[in-house]
Amino acid sequence: MLRLETETGWWLVTHPDHARLAGAFAERWGNERFSSPEPRTNVLKGIARHDDGWIARDATPQITRQGKPSAFSTELVGKYSAFEEIDLVDYLAVRDRAVRSIAEEDPYAALLISMHTYSLLHDHADRSTIAAEQLLLLDSFLETLRTFQGSLKVQIRMDPNFSEEQTGDAAILDHFRLLQATDNLSLLTCVDFQRPAHLLHPLPLRGGGHATVTVRSVGTRRFVLEPYPFSDGVMTFEFPARSVTGKTFASAGELQEAFGRALVDVLSVTVSAGSSV
Repeated sequence: MLRLETETGWWLVTHPDHARLAGAFAERWGNERFSSPEPRTNVLKGIARHDDGWIARDATPQITRQGKPSAFSTELVGKYSAFEEIDLVDYLAVRDRAVRSIAEEDPYAALLISMHTYSLLHDHADRSTIAAEQLLLLDSFLETLRTFQGSLKVQIRMDPNFSEEQTGDAAILDHFRLLQATDNLSLLTCVDFQRPAHLLHPLPLRGGGHATVTVRSVGTRRFVLEPYPFSDGVMTFEFPARSVTGKTFASAGELQEAFGRALVDVLSVTVSAGSSV
């Protein structure tokens, strides 16, 4: 779950809906400067479905020690200390499902999701928020994930539907970085992040080279991106969210009742190039 505080409570966005927004960004990624992903179908599937492992958990939202909805929030942008708000065993199970559930259907998409998961847990996780006795569990999970990535690479490199270039390490790395970029832009959107940010990695340009995209808020869910990576100069994307009343909840059951009663609203985000503001 992702949360954004309101005057009366919270906007709540499920992880799968957040991922679908990232997928919508990826669909329109590419212009005269930035290259579009290929193999397109597989990359877009990996991005749009990278959080499918959260479907069951987000259907029954939990609360933090303070009684807030247990969710990604603006305070967590740029860091990864969510282990304070979710049991590590449950969290690893969610992340494992996100990879395994799509692996038989699309190994290429699963490889990108597994790389995203590995990066979150290896490169960005705040290990100080994990109990010492569970660090061995985390490291074992990461080792297993790396082994699984190797088997996925073998599968896609044996698949005649992919070119040698598409299955090369450079292309796979660029597609992983696109997942990271669109995922981050979706996170910034869902928490309406107000401070300057960027899309994490340098992203591939047509004709070679890479560029880092910066993000600047110019209003409620309105962002200027420079350099601009999308196909049209000003674009608006929609995504579903639920509004719940109450800042804190006495129990997870109380939050779940409020979440179950909430109607699904449609929020939007607008992105533009600097000259379009």
